[in-house]
Amino acid sequence: MGSCGCGHAAGAGPFAEGRALVEFVSQAHGGTLKNQSLPDGGLAATCQGCGAPFIQATFVTSCPECGGVHAVSPPRSGDPSNIQFAGVGY
Repeated sequence: MGSCGCGHAAGAGPFAEGRALVEFVSQAHGGTLKNQSLPDGGLAATCQGCGAPFIQATFVTSCPECGGVHAVSPPRSGDPSNIQFAGVGY
C-alpha cells in the first residue's frame, strides 16, 4: 500500500473510513481539528443513519435529527461523498 505523505498508510489516518476516520479526526491536532469550520460554509450532507439532510459545518458534526456523528478529513473535505459515519450514539 502507498502512503498519503502524512505518515499514515493508505486507508489509515485522514484516509480511513467509517468510525476509524471519525476517531482520527476527533483526536487530530490534540482534538482541536474536530470543531474547526469547513471551507466555504461546509458540505451539504445526508445523514448516513436516518437519511435527514444537514450541513457538515465542522470536521466532526452530529446529525440534528438523530445525533449520528459524521466526519470528513481536511484532504478530503471538498466532496460530501468523503463524509464518514461513526454511528448514532457514538
